[in-house]
Amino acid sequence: MGVMATRDSIQVKSQDERLPYRLRERFMSAPELALFRSLQNMAGKHYVVCPKVALNDIFYIVRPNENVHFFNKIFRKHVDFLLCDPKTLQPVFGIELVKPVGKSETREADQFLEDLFLSAGLPLVHVISSEAYSEEDLAELFQLAIVKVKQTRPLRATGRSDSVPHCPICGRMMVLRMHRTGPDKGKRYYGCMDSPTCNGIVRID
Repeated sequence: MGVMATRDSIQVKSQDERLPYRLRERFMSAPELALFRSLQNMAGKHYVVCPKVALNDIFYIVRPNENVHFFNKIFRKHVDFLLCDPKTLQPVFGIELVKPVGKSETREADQFLEDLFLSAGLPLVHVISSEAYSEEDLAELFQLAIVKVKQTRPLRATGRSDSVPHCPICGRMMVLRMHRTGPDKGKRYYGCMDSPTCNGIVRID
């Protein structure tokens, strides 16, 4: 059964009361739009082309309470394009536009993104920003990205999860703690973040 909005249920605020947000004139720059069209023509039949995907929607941080300083490296950052499997939407390729630099130069941000994708075994294609792109050149860059991943040993998920467990009692995220007293003194364990209200724990062998 549909729900119909009425004049009473939606109050139109005056111009002075409206939130200070405005629609950007352009969602993509000219080089981004040109690359998006090239990717659609080249890979649109095989992959879903997703623009501007947040890095923390693609990757998670193992043991996040121990690696807090790594969070800021991906927080509020995105990859320019992500090619995903059309059935599962599983990421297959990342594509990042980069500014031209010298042959021996590598921007720190570009290098971090390269290391991030390689560590997860996901090919990242660096494309030099331009107003037009050759599909043959793009195909070659894709092949190089695949070879680079095969030459590394990516850290993939194993049977033992490196992520923080959720409390077996209340379902909240857990925090790494250490026994201060008793027979388990000095041993680490995961305790519920809602402790002492919730006493859920997960032992670490």
